[in-house]
Amino acid sequence: MAEQLEFFPVQSPCRGICQTDERGYCRGCFRSREERFNWQTMSDAQKQEVLRLCRQRLLRKIRANKPEPAEEPQQPSLF
Repeated sequence: MAEQLEFFPVQSPCRGICQTDERGYCRGCFRSREERFNWQTMSDAQKQEVLRLCRQRLLRKIRANKPEPAEEPQQPSLF
């Protein structure tokens, strides 16, 4: 796939929280240690890929923390 030209540099997703979770991802931006340390040397395409991965990690965390809907008790039919 051809690389799309960017008119503006890809901004860092850092939110200034800078704490890691149990899986090693930053709690603020969801980047790995390697992704955070190498951000300045990455191409715009690589940065876009990291941002895509961060969005996936955020959605995965939201889904994992969402409580399961309680099942409604089955009421026997009266007819």
